[in-house]
Amino acid sequence: MPVIHPTDRPASRARHRGIVVLVVVALLLVLLWWLWDWNWFKRPIERRVEAATGREFRIDGDLDVDLGWTPTIRADGLRLANAPWSSDETMASVERLEFRIDLWPLFRGDIVLPSVRLRAPRLLLERNDALEANWDFGDGAVGKNEPVELPTVRALAIEDGELIVREAALATNLRLAVRSGTPEGDDALAPLLLDGDGTYRNAPFTLEGRVESPLQLQDAERPYRVALAADAGTTHATASGALYSPLQFHDFDVQFALRGADLADLYPLLGIALPQTPPYALDGRLQRDGTTWYYRGFDGTVGDSDLAGDVVVETATPRPLFTAKLTSRVLDFDDLAGFLGLPPSAGDGESASPDQAAETAQLAAQDKVLPQQPYRLEKLRAMDADVTLDAARVTAPPLPIESLSGHLTLADGLLTLEPLTLHAAGGRVESFVTLDASRDPIVTDARISLRRLELPKLFPDAELAKDSTGRIGGRVTLKGTGNSIAQMLGTSDGEIGMVMGRGRISNLLLELAGLDLQEALRFLLGKDRVIPVRCAYADFAVADGVMQTRQFAFDTTDTVLYAEGSVSLREETFDLTLRPQPKDKSLVSLRSPLRVAGTFRDPSVRPKAGPLALRGAAAALLYSVAPPAILLALLETGPGEDSDCGRPASAGANPTG
Repeated sequence: MPVIHPTDRPASRARHRGIVVLVVVALLLVLLWWLWDWNWFKRPIERRVEAATGREFRIDGDLDVDLGWTPTIRADGLRLANAPWSSDETMASVERLEFRIDLWPLFRGDIVLPSVRLRAPRLLLERNDALEANWDFGDGAVGKNEPVELPTVRALAIEDGELIVREAALATNLRLAVRSGTPEGDDALAPLLLDGDGTYRNAPFTLEGRVESPLQLQDAERPYRVALAADAGTTHATASGALYSPLQFHDFDVQFALRGADLADLYPLLGIALPQTPPYALDGRLQRDGTTWYYRGFDGTVGDSDLAGDVVVETATPRPLFTAKLTSRVLDFDDLAGFLGLPPSAGDGESASPDQAAETAQLAAQDKVLPQQPYRLEKLRAMDADVTLDAARVTAPPLPIESLSGHLTLADGLLTLEPLTLHAAGGRVESFVTLDASRDPIVTDARISLRRLELPKLFPDAELAKDSTGRIGGRVTLKGTGNSIAQMLGTSDGEIGMVMGRGRISNLLLELAGLDLQEALRFLLGKDRVIPVRCAYADFAVADGVMQTRQFAFDTTDTVLYAEGSVSLREETFDLTLRPQPKDKSLVSLRSPLRVAGTFRDPSVRPKAGPLALRGAAAALLYSVAPPAILLALLETGPGEDSDCGRPASAGANPTG
């Protein structure tokens, strides 16, 4: 028989008991794991979130855990209450939250989540009329001023998400579908894909595009990439580039393309008050640095004009300050019609939206010519501006404008154009204009000077003017009140004067003006000839929107043409009498004054009924042709030429021809 030592029996029994204990503990753990209801932790979690946010938080579904070295935790039906003032009770909800947690980093005090999945998350961000935000948890949140240490998340997947943005003060309500896209590489994070619509500032709005995974926001030094396209009404924008400090939307640098039917549509969308324009398309670099926005190096088209330059908008000032330096290689002059309160031209070959074409057709059917559309005072008072524009070439048929440069400033409702320079007809037109929109109605003060305008270039398409010569100068000073161009001119006071020195002009024009049928017929059947011009001038006094002639004469060696009467800027009518006095002899010269009447839209010129002009009076006038002294300073006769203005006709021409 084998010998059993007394000491072996107790040791064996101890090992046996240890094994039994381990098996029992394991069975108990398995049983506990099998029978344990993880929902017991729901209320402690809910109370912890409520304490942190000051809002009700509920887990309406099950809470479950899959144990392991990286346990998987699932929670269904999560819901966070909204701010008390909101009409929507829920700010955030998730149909299912599932995440894995790495246990080893917990021993170091770190929370690392290898993956997070959200199914049907819904987030509502809104502000009310008092600009209270529902993401501001107020004093009810525990430790709301303490920095929050977020867990480290390695991967994020969102399925059937929804983001809702409401802004009562901006009449904005957007609803965007959000889901995770496909990562570009095995170790890359999944981007977010966005697609939705709604209203932005009462305009229909759509948005689509992609942004990087929100997990990229964990690296504060790394730019956050976006690629988005949005439509608001007729305005379309695309942005692609980087956001810096995107959670604060503080700094960014994106390529930004903008196109639409009218730049004026940006006022309700962005608060930038621009004039009405034809359809446009611009592309440049949009950047933000604190309170300053930059649109740098942009180029594109506005109507039939090209446009390039840089824009800066400073928002820290009481009113936004809009600063722009703009250039154009070829500027279509009617694309600036919005500055006068007119829609863009909508004729053949012109760029205009359907609404603008309809507005142009409506204006063409009206009796009035001067712009009636009032300026919007709230737009002129909404921002300050400092804008320069240089156009190397201008197309403005039938106006002979060659190039343009202007400097516009707007400060506290006072708009100043100092100056607007047009190089036209070989000369120059300079305008200095102020519109004081801080007052209602607007008070306008305009000073316009014309220098060295060449007569044939004023009528480049006129066959009878091609051999004419002469330079014209002029001065306009007007002051008026009104919120439209028509009202400003219809109430204006001031004076208008124009003068021309020596030159040449088609004799046929003057014969027809004098209704000298014999001479006109001879020139028509034969060959027209040009005759010297001694002097020409027009001097009007303007009072309460009515131009009254003070002196008006056009003196050549062949004919003197006088005018008297008025032009009403208020009623847009003519009431002028032209008295042509030929200096030659003709058997069938009617010698009757001409009446210029009718409206600006439909003028008429016809012989005036009544007695014929007196030859004696005309002969006396021939020896006293001289403009007012103030107009003599405007004469531009050309190098080496003297003006006959101010000298008696006998000194330079034979009154009898």
